[in-house]
Amino acid sequence: MLNNIIDRLRLPFRKEKELFSSLYQIIGIYPRHIQYYQQALMHKSVAKRNVNGKPVNNERLEFLGDAILDAVVGDIVYRHFDGKREGFLTNTRSKIVQRETLNKLAQEMGINQLILSSGHTSSHNSYMGGNAFEALVGAIYLDHGYNACMRFMEKRILNQLINLDKVAYKEVNFKSKLIEWTQKNRVKMDFKLLEQKKDENNSPVFSYQVIIEGLEGGIGTGYSKKESQQMAAKLTLDRLRKKPQFIDAVFAAKANRTKMEEEPVQTVPDTEVKDDFIIVKEEEKKPEKTTAKISAETAPVAEQKKAVDGKPATDEPEDIFDLSDITAAPREMTKEEIIAAAEAAAFAE
Repeated sequence: MLNNIIDRLRLPFRKEKELFSSLYQIIGIYPRHIQYYQQALMHKSVAKRNVNGKPVNNERLEFLGDAILDAVVGDIVYRHFDGKREGFLTNTRSKIVQRETLNKLAQEMGINQLILSSGHTSSHNSYMGGNAFEALVGAIYLDHGYNACMRFMEKRILNQLINLDKVAYKEVNFKSKLIEWTQKNRVKMDFKLLEQKKDENNSPVFSYQVIIEGLEGGIGTGYSKKESQQMAAKLTLDRLRKKPQFIDAVFAAKANRTKMEEEPVQTVPDTEVKDDFIIVKEEEKKPEKTTAKISAETAPVAEQKKAVDGKPATDEPEDIFDLSDITAAPREMTKEEIIAAAEAAAFAE
């Protein structure tokens, strides 16, 4: 039957007949316009150009296939997991359409053997198979439409090569992968909480961002801290892998940080051990004798007499507390003494 169809299409070259047969075995659909699939399997390293001088490769079909694949897989996941929340559906779709999964599918289905490349790039481009898979989906869409892409994914992929239930509950720990990478490269990394709010159903929503060597990484949003951090880690890993300028900036920031940390400190620490933590009880000081008292105790008797008469024996000023000029108050006379004094005064006259 297949030979009759090939003869009916009258493909002009043997290589195109072989490609037609191989594509049918892979995608389960007979190509109508073989040029779509030829372009889908042409890597940019071939550097082929059309009559207008524009490059011909699978990059445009890869772009288209990526969008169609997201829609088809999202449709399948939505109908298969009835009642599951958006975060679960998004993660499940991501596990299926991620490049690692598509690379394995391309290898398992034999797509890698059909890719036309310069040869030496195959070992260096680890995503060549996954990119070609997306481009083939774009070719199927242009050749047969959206429903054909849906049948291809349901019958050839999800029914034969992927267990949808297993992949949905498989834990892909991007956070662990990012932490492992930063530790191996001695790069500082942290997760920064940007926002915590409630959605329209009053469910908590978290937004986290990866901060790597002070630079802003991916931002992830989810219904739990774990989910949002996983998404932020995944986006950061994608950026590190696909954006050379970002990873260069990370290691440049690391070099500046380590340089500052390794600069020597000029001030040498003192080695003297101080015992100022011991409390010493001071002895009570005895009051010192005044100069006046010392002079009175040590000066000769003559000098003491001069001091009593108001003439200091030394050059020191007079003691302002000297009591020598103060006399006692007169004693009160008795009645007999008053009479005797009056008689004596009368006779004296």
